Amino acid sequence: TVKLYYTYYDDPNYPTAWAWAITAVGGTHVTIRAFRPAESWRIIRDEGVTHLCGAPPVLSGLVNAPEAAPLERPLCIVTAAAPPNPTVLERIEALGARVVHVYGLTETYGPYTVCQPQRSWSGLASAARAELLSRQGVAMVMADPVRVVDEQMHDVRDGVTQGEVVMRGNDVMKGYFRDPDATATAFRGGWFHSGDIGVSHPDGYIELRDRAKDIVISGGENISTIEVEQAILRHPAVLEAAVVGVPDERWGERPKAFVVVRDGAMVTDDELRTHVRGLLAGYKCPDTFAIVEELPKTSTGKVQKYVLRERERAGPERRVN
Repeated sequence: TVKLYYTYYDDPNYPTAWAWAITAVGGTHVTIRAFRPAESWRIIRDEGVTHLCGAPPVLSGLVNAPEAAPLERPLCIVTAAAPPNPTVLERIEALGARVVHVYGLTETYGPYTVCQPQRSWSGLASAARAELLSRQGVAMVMADPVRVVDEQMHDVRDGVTQGEVVMRGNDVMKGYFRDPDATATAFRGGWFHSGDIGVSHPDGYIELRDRAKDIVISGGENISTIEVEQAILRHPAVLEAAVVGVPDERWGERPKAFVVVRDGAMVTDDELRTHVRGLLAGYKCPDTFAIVEELPKTSTGKVQKYVLRERERAGPERRVN
Protein backbone atom coordinates (compact mmCIF):
# COMPACT_ATOMS: atom_id res chain seq x y z
CA THR A 1 0.00 0.00 0.00
CA VAL A 2 1.33 3.40 -1.00
CA LYS A 3 -0.06 6.33 0.97
CA LEU A 4 0.33 10.01 1.60
CA TYR A 5 0.98 10.82 5.26
CA TYR A 6 0.62 14.18 6.97
CA THR A 7 1.17 13.28 10.61
CA TYR A 8 4.33 13.87 12.59
CA TYR A 9 6.02 12.45 15.65
CA ASP A 10 7.50 15.14 17.89
CA ASP A 11 9.72 16.72 15.23
CA PRO A 12 8.32 17.50 11.73
CA ASN A 13 11.69 16.58 10.28
CA TYR A 14 11.17 12.99 11.39
CA PRO A 15 7.56 11.94 10.81
CA THR A 16 6.05 8.58 11.60
CA ALA A 17 2.82 7.32 10.15
CA TRP A 18 -0.62 6.80 11.62
CA ALA A 19 -2.88 5.90 8.72
CA TRP A 20 -6.11 7.22 10.23
CA ALA A 21 -4.62 10.65 10.86
CA ILE A 22 -4.34 11.34 7.13
CA THR A 23 -8.08 11.61 6.66
CA ALA A 24 -8.41 13.67 9.85
CA VAL A 25 -6.14 16.38 8.45
CA GLY A 26 -7.58 16.27 4.94
CA GLY A 27 -4.69 14.38 3.38
CA THR A 28 -4.86 12.00 0.43
CA HIS A 29 -4.49 8.23 0.47
CA VAL A 30 -3.00 6.63 -2.61
CA THR A 31 -3.45 2.86 -2.59
CA ILE A 32 -2.68 -0.10 -4.83
CA ARG A 33 -4.06 -3.66 -4.73
CA ALA A 34 -0.65 -5.35 -4.76
CA PHE A 35 2.94 -4.21 -4.54
CA ARG A 36 4.64 -4.02 -7.92
CA PRO A 37 7.93 -2.07 -7.93
CA ALA A 38 7.52 -0.47 -11.37
CA GLU A 39 3.95 0.66 -10.67
CA SER A 40 4.92 1.92 -7.21
CA TRP A 41 7.72 4.06 -8.62
CA ARG A 42 5.31 5.52 -11.19
CA ILE A 43 2.78 6.37 -8.48
CA ILE A 44 5.41 7.89 -6.20
CA ARG A 45 6.48 10.24 -9.00
CA ASP A 46 3.18 10.93 -10.75
CA GLU A 47 1.02 11.32 -7.64
CA GLY A 48 3.55 13.38 -5.67
CA VAL A 49 3.73 10.91 -2.78
CA THR A 50 5.45 12.42 0.24
CA HIS A 51 5.15 9.56 2.74
CA LEU A 52 5.11 5.84 2.09
CA CYS A 53 4.40 2.87 4.34
CA GLY A 54 5.91 -0.51 3.52
CA ALA A 55 7.43 -3.61 5.13
CA PRO A 56 11.16 -4.28 4.59
CA PRO A 57 10.53 -6.57 1.56
CA VAL A 58 8.73 -3.63 -0.09
CA LEU A 59 11.77 -1.44 0.49
CA SER A 60 14.01 -4.09 -0.99
CA GLY A 61 11.77 -4.35 -4.05
CA LEU A 62 11.87 -0.60 -4.56
CA VAL A 63 15.64 -0.15 -4.37
CA ASN A 64 16.31 -3.15 -6.61
CA ALA A 65 13.81 -2.18 -9.32
CA PRO A 66 15.18 -0.94 -12.67
CA GLU A 67 12.99 2.16 -12.19
CA ALA A 68 14.85 3.18 -9.01
CA ALA A 69 16.40 6.61 -9.48
CA PRO A 70 17.14 9.70 -7.36
CA LEU A 71 13.96 11.35 -6.14
CA GLU A 72 12.94 14.81 -7.24
CA ARG A 73 11.07 15.61 -4.00
CA PRO A 74 11.48 14.51 -0.35
CA LEU A 75 10.03 11.11 0.53
CA CYS A 76 9.70 9.67 4.03
CA ILE A 77 9.26 5.92 4.27
CA VAL A 78 7.85 4.31 7.39
CA THR A 79 8.72 0.63 7.72
CA ALA A 80 7.69 -2.04 10.22
CA ALA A 81 6.77 -5.75 10.54
CA ALA A 82 10.41 -6.91 10.63
CA PRO A 83 13.86 -5.43 11.27
CA PRO A 84 14.97 -3.64 8.09
CA ASN A 85 18.25 -4.52 6.44
CA PRO A 86 20.93 -1.80 6.89
CA THR A 87 22.19 -2.30 3.31
CA VAL A 88 18.72 -1.56 1.94
CA LEU A 89 18.36 1.50 4.19
CA GLU A 90 21.68 2.83 2.94
CA ARG A 91 20.61 2.42 -0.69
CA ILE A 92 17.26 4.12 -0.06
CA GLU A 93 18.97 7.06 1.56
CA ALA A 94 21.23 7.36 -1.49
CA LEU A 95 18.07 7.83 -3.61
CA GLY A 96 17.04 10.82 -1.49
CA ALA A 97 14.48 9.17 0.79
CA ARG A 98 14.68 8.72 4.53
CA VAL A 99 13.33 5.86 6.59
CA VAL A 100 11.66 5.84 9.99
CA HIS A 101 11.46 2.38 11.54
CA VAL A 102 8.71 1.58 14.05
CA TYR A 103 8.19 -1.61 16.05
CA GLY A 104 5.26 -3.13 17.86
CA LEU A 105 2.84 -6.04 18.00
CA THR A 106 -0.89 -6.65 17.67
CA GLU A 107 -0.97 -6.69 21.48
CA THR A 108 0.43 -3.14 21.55
CA TYR A 109 -2.08 -1.86 19.00
CA GLY A 110 0.65 -1.34 16.45
CA PRO A 111 3.83 0.74 16.88
CA TYR A 112 5.27 0.95 20.39
CA THR A 113 8.78 2.19 19.62
CA VAL A 114 10.32 4.40 16.97
CA CYS A 115 13.92 4.60 15.83
CA GLN A 116 13.99 8.36 16.10
CA PRO A 117 17.07 9.58 14.19
CA GLN A 118 19.40 11.75 16.22
CA ARG A 119 20.84 14.85 14.59
CA SER A 120 24.34 13.72 15.53
CA TRP A 121 23.91 10.74 13.22
CA SER A 122 23.87 13.01 10.18
CA GLY A 123 27.64 13.36 10.39
CA LEU A 124 28.25 9.62 10.23
CA ALA A 125 29.16 7.62 7.15
CA SER A 126 26.09 6.26 5.37
CA ALA A 127 26.78 2.63 6.36
CA ALA A 128 27.18 3.51 10.05
CA ARG A 129 24.02 5.64 9.98
CA ALA A 130 22.07 2.81 8.34
CA GLU A 131 23.13 0.41 11.10
CA LEU A 132 21.71 2.80 13.70
CA LEU A 133 18.50 3.36 11.73
CA SER A 134 17.85 -0.39 11.55
CA ARG A 135 17.46 -0.58 15.35
CA GLN A 136 13.99 -0.60 16.88
CA GLY A 137 14.55 2.55 18.92
CA VAL A 138 12.84 4.02 21.97
CA ALA A 139 9.29 4.00 23.31
CA MET A 140 6.78 6.45 21.87
CA VAL A 141 5.33 9.17 24.04
CA MET A 142 2.18 7.23 25.04
CA ALA A 143 4.14 4.22 26.32
CA ASP A 144 6.34 3.41 29.28
CA PRO A 145 10.07 3.15 28.45
CA VAL A 146 10.70 -0.14 26.65
CA ARG A 147 12.84 -2.62 28.57
CA VAL A 148 15.04 -5.62 27.78
CA VAL A 149 15.13 -7.99 30.76
CA ASP A 150 16.64 -11.29 31.82
CA GLU A 151 14.66 -14.20 33.26
CA GLN A 152 14.59 -12.49 36.69
CA MET A 153 13.16 -9.28 35.15
CA HIS A 154 16.46 -7.44 35.66
CA ASP A 155 17.29 -4.86 33.00
CA VAL A 156 20.21 -5.51 30.64
CA ARG A 157 21.57 -2.36 29.00
CA ASP A 158 25.07 -3.10 27.73
CA GLY A 159 24.12 -3.60 24.07
CA VAL A 160 25.49 -7.15 24.21
CA THR A 161 23.54 -9.19 26.76
CA GLN A 162 20.35 -10.52 25.25
CA GLY A 163 16.99 -10.53 26.96
CA GLU A 164 13.28 -10.34 26.25
CA VAL A 165 11.61 -7.09 25.20
CA VAL A 166 8.82 -6.16 27.65
CA MET A 167 6.33 -3.30 27.46
CA ARG A 168 3.46 -1.58 29.22
CA GLY A 169 1.45 1.60 28.71
CA ASN A 170 -1.82 2.99 27.42
CA ASP A 171 -1.58 1.21 24.09
CA VAL A 172 -0.86 -2.27 25.50
CA MET A 173 -3.77 -4.71 25.62
CA LYS A 174 -5.45 -5.72 28.88
CA GLY A 175 -5.38 -9.41 28.03
CA TYR A 176 -6.34 -12.19 25.66
CA PHE A 177 -10.05 -12.72 25.13
CA ARG A 178 -11.39 -15.38 27.51
CA ASP A 179 -7.91 -16.79 28.10
CA PRO A 180 -6.79 -15.87 31.63
CA ASP A 181 -3.91 -18.37 31.63
CA ALA A 182 -2.36 -16.90 28.49
CA THR A 183 -2.91 -13.41 29.88
CA ALA A 184 -1.18 -14.27 33.16
CA THR A 185 1.78 -15.74 31.30
CA ALA A 186 2.08 -12.75 28.98
CA PHE A 187 1.95 -10.24 31.85
CA ARG A 188 4.17 -11.97 34.40
CA GLY A 189 6.04 -9.42 36.44
CA GLY A 190 3.54 -6.71 35.52
CA TRP A 191 4.89 -6.16 31.99
CA PHE A 192 3.74 -7.55 28.65
CA HIS A 193 6.27 -10.08 27.37
CA SER A 194 6.68 -9.70 23.62
CA GLY A 195 8.50 -12.94 22.87
CA ASP A 196 11.11 -10.88 21.04
CA ILE A 197 14.76 -11.27 21.98
CA GLY A 198 16.98 -8.22 21.80
CA VAL A 199 19.55 -5.98 23.43
CA SER A 200 19.32 -2.51 24.92
CA HIS A 201 22.14 -0.15 23.98
CA PRO A 202 23.61 2.38 26.42
CA ASP A 203 21.83 5.20 24.52
CA GLY A 204 18.47 3.58 25.38
CA TYR A 205 17.73 2.29 21.89
CA ILE A 206 16.71 -1.36 21.68
CA GLU A 207 17.71 -3.71 18.88
CA LEU A 208 15.99 -7.00 18.13
CA ARG A 209 18.04 -10.15 17.70
CA ASP A 210 15.14 -12.47 16.85
CA ARG A 211 11.76 -13.81 17.81
CA ALA A 212 12.18 -16.37 20.56
CA LYS A 213 10.54 -18.95 18.29
CA ASP A 214 12.84 -18.07 15.36
CA ILE A 215 16.18 -18.35 17.17
CA VAL A 216 18.12 -21.41 16.03
CA ILE A 217 19.57 -23.38 18.94
CA SER A 218 22.44 -25.41 17.54
CA GLY A 219 24.61 -27.46 19.86
CA GLY A 220 23.57 -25.22 22.77
CA GLU A 221 24.47 -22.00 20.90
CA ASN A 222 21.81 -19.42 20.06
CA ILE A 223 21.93 -18.22 16.46
CA SER A 224 20.03 -15.08 15.45
CA THR A 225 18.36 -15.65 12.10
CA ILE A 226 18.15 -11.88 11.61
CA GLU A 227 21.93 -11.56 11.95
CA VAL A 228 22.50 -14.35 9.42
CA GLU A 229 19.95 -12.92 6.98
CA GLN A 230 21.57 -9.50 7.09
CA ALA A 231 24.95 -11.05 6.38
CA ILE A 232 23.56 -12.93 3.37
CA LEU A 233 21.86 -9.77 2.07
CA ARG A 234 25.23 -8.02 1.87
CA HIS A 235 26.11 -10.25 -1.10
CA PRO A 236 25.52 -8.23 -4.30
CA ALA A 237 23.68 -11.10 -6.03
CA VAL A 238 21.07 -11.54 -3.25
CA LEU A 239 17.68 -9.83 -3.38
CA GLU A 240 15.95 -11.47 -0.39
CA ALA A 241 16.87 -14.03 2.25
CA ALA A 242 15.14 -15.90 5.05
CA VAL A 243 16.78 -18.24 7.56
CA VAL A 244 15.02 -20.89 9.64
CA GLY A 245 16.11 -23.73 11.89
CA VAL A 246 15.82 -27.26 10.53
CA PRO A 247 16.21 -30.51 12.50
CA ASP A 248 19.72 -31.96 12.73
CA GLU A 249 20.54 -35.30 14.34
CA ARG A 250 23.92 -34.16 15.67
CA TRP A 251 23.31 -30.54 16.69
CA GLY A 252 19.56 -30.62 17.28
CA GLU A 253 19.00 -27.78 14.86
CA ARG A 254 20.94 -25.99 12.13
CA PRO A 255 20.19 -22.84 10.11
CA LYS A 256 19.02 -23.17 6.53
CA ALA A 257 18.86 -20.18 4.20
CA PHE A 258 16.29 -19.55 1.47
CA VAL A 259 17.64 -17.03 -1.03
CA VAL A 260 16.04 -15.05 -3.85
CA VAL A 261 18.63 -13.91 -6.39
CA ARG A 262 18.48 -10.62 -8.26
CA ASP A 263 17.33 -10.73 -11.88
CA GLY A 264 20.24 -11.58 -14.14
CA ALA A 265 22.53 -12.56 -11.25
CA MET A 266 23.98 -15.96 -10.41
CA VAL A 267 25.48 -17.28 -7.20
CA THR A 268 26.44 -20.72 -5.90
CA ASP A 269 26.10 -22.30 -2.46
CA ASP A 270 29.85 -22.22 -2.02
CA GLU A 271 30.01 -18.51 -2.87
CA LEU A 272 27.29 -17.69 -0.34
CA ARG A 273 28.92 -19.88 2.30
CA THR A 274 32.29 -18.20 1.83
CA HIS A 275 30.63 -14.78 1.94
CA VAL A 276 28.81 -15.48 5.23
CA ARG A 277 31.87 -17.08 6.85
CA GLY A 278 33.76 -13.87 6.13
CA LEU A 279 31.23 -11.93 8.20
CA LEU A 280 30.10 -14.30 10.97
CA ALA A 281 31.41 -17.06 13.18
CA GLY A 282 31.51 -20.39 11.38
CA TYR A 283 28.81 -22.07 13.49
CA LYS A 284 26.33 -19.36 12.43
CA CYS A 285 26.77 -20.09 8.73
CA PRO A 286 23.86 -22.05 7.20
CA ASP A 287 24.65 -25.60 6.19
CA THR A 288 22.32 -25.31 3.21
CA PHE A 289 21.41 -22.48 0.85
CA ALA A 290 18.24 -23.02 -1.18
CA ILE A 291 17.80 -20.74 -4.19
CA VAL A 292 14.08 -20.04 -4.60
CA GLU A 293 12.00 -17.87 -6.92
CA GLU A 294 10.13 -16.20 -4.07
CA LEU A 295 9.58 -16.31 -0.31
CA PRO A 296 6.15 -16.94 1.25
CA LYS A 297 4.74 -13.64 2.51
CA THR A 298 1.68 -12.10 4.11
CA SER A 299 -0.45 -9.54 2.27
CA THR A 300 1.68 -6.80 3.88
CA GLY A 301 4.94 -8.30 2.63
CA LYS A 302 6.14 -9.96 5.83
CA VAL A 303 8.02 -13.22 5.29
CA GLN A 304 6.16 -16.24 6.71
CA LYS A 305 8.98 -18.19 8.29
CA TYR A 306 6.62 -20.75 9.77
CA VAL A 307 5.75 -21.85 6.22
CA LEU A 308 9.43 -22.46 5.49
CA ARG A 309 9.86 -24.36 8.76
CA GLU A 310 6.87 -26.58 8.07
CA ARG A 311 8.22 -27.42 4.62
CA GLU A 312 11.39 -28.73 6.22
CA ARG A 313 9.77 -30.91 8.86
CA ALA A 314 8.11 -34.23 8.27
CA GLY A 315 5.50 -33.80 11.02
CA PRO A 316 4.74 -32.62 14.56
CA GLU A 317 7.11 -35.16 16.06
CA ARG A 318 10.07 -33.47 14.38
CA ARG A 319 9.22 -29.91 15.35
CA VAL A 320 11.85 -27.97 17.25
CA ASN A 321 10.96 -25.17 19.73
